[in-house]
Order: sequence, then C-alpha cells, then structure tokens
Amino acid sequence: MRNEALIGYLLHQRPYQEKRALYYLFSQQHGVIHGIGKKGAPLFMPLQLFATGKRDLKTFSQINIAPQYVVQTDVLLEDATAKTLTAIPYENITGQQQYAALYLNEILWRLLPTEDPMPILWQHYQDSLDRLKQPLSANELRLCLRQFEQYLFNELGFALTLTHDNVQDSIEPHSVYRFLPDVGLVPIVQAEFLDSASLGRTVFEGNEIVLMVEQGISDVTLNAWSRLHRQLIDHLLDYQPLQSRLLWQQQQRYQL
Repeated sequence: MRNEALIGYLLHQRPYQEKRALYYLFSQQHGVIHGIGKKGAPLFMPLQLFATGKRDLKTFSQINIAPQYVVQTDVLLEDATAKTLTAIPYENITGQQQYAALYLNEILWRLLPTEDPMPILWQHYQDSLDRLKQPLSANELRLCLRQFEQYLFNELGFALTLTHDNVQDSIEPHSVYRFLPDVGLVPIVQAEFLDSASLGRTVFEGNEIVLMVEQGISDVTLNAWSRLHRQLIDHLLDYQPLQSRLLWQQQQRYQL
C-alpha cells in the first residue's frame, strides 16, 4: 500500500509520541486498518486520508473530514433548472447517542480482524451513525444498537438460529431454554428449572423465542434480543468489560 486514498471512520486512538496518535480506522476499502498519523482526527465523521506501508502499522497522512454534498436547485434557465453540488457541514452526535456510538466503535475495534474488507458492515455502520444523529427515544436507540449487532454477528459468522435447540429439535413454546454461545439453545430439565432464577439472563421461555423468530428485532421482542446479544458480545470479548458500557452506566447513575 503506497499513498493509497482511503475513506473511513476512526474507531479508537491512542497517544503515540508528542504530536501523533495510533489510529484504528474502519475503512470502506480494507476494513480495520492500524496506522500512525497527526493527532486530532475526530470521531463519528467520515475521514479521507492517504495510507502508506507494507506492514500491519501504516502511516496516515493528509487526514481530513470528507466533504458532504447536497444537490441544490439554483435558478430557472429557460426551461431547465440549474442544479449544483454544495458542501454542507455534518451534524454531530450528542447526548445519549454519543455513548451508543462509542459502544459501536468499541465492539468493532475489539472484534473485527485487521485488513479484512467488510463493505456491507461499513455501510451499516455509516447508516447507524446517521440514525444516532437524529432524536431517538430510548427504545429507538436500543433498536438501532441491536440491529447493528446482528449485522456484526453475521459478518463474524455467528448467525443465530432460534428455530431449533442444540440437538435440532424444534423450539417448544411451553419449554424453557438456556442460551450457551458455543452450543445454542439448551432445554432446561425440571431440576434445573427450579434453579432457573440463578441462571438469570441466560434463560428464555419457548414462547418468547418463537416470538423473536416471528417478529425479529421489534419493540415487543427488544428485551429478549438485548439479553441474547449481550451474552454473545460478552462471549466474543472473552468476558472482558467494555469501557463504553461502563461509561454509559456511570452516566445513568449520575442522572438518577
């Protein structure tokens, strides 16, 4: 890679020497790329830059916010309308949405392999950031995160199958199941059911699972999907804490 033009979003950065930083960039062309560049690159904004280097750690130069254009109608010229492309500023992500965007960034830079192009996931990420710039209710915010997590799981090869249990028997509405990330849905026998309260978030009722399959991620099934996704995220992270999640929890306590 020599002076290759890239478009991407900054996921994470660490100080590197006095005036430079180590960047984790989610690029449209090559997926996550690690590189060193001048400090000051912003989060949640599309960046255009040049990358050079044959090894894992690239050199980033000419880092700038990619211009955003809209088509504007100018004046009528006889029977035709003149249209021009006009650069406009990007909106910022504010409030609760900032914590959600930080969460998306953290799961990406911690879970995605390096230099593995994922253009479909990149587009979903960009679309999610656009949604987070809009006013959202608490449920709309959670729906945005759960939907993006599902795209991420699919890219990582962890598509969830909820129509059958771990031995390929159909899910029974009146049964109770425990979700194990490496195994799937495991029926709980009577003796285990008596102690199901201690299993907490890992337990799902059969009719709850059937509704998740029928409706997908919706307002009605949101709590169940949130429990399921959290288990899978924690498993993929080897149960190491997410800093963005801790920040979000601290902020919630502060508001209370």
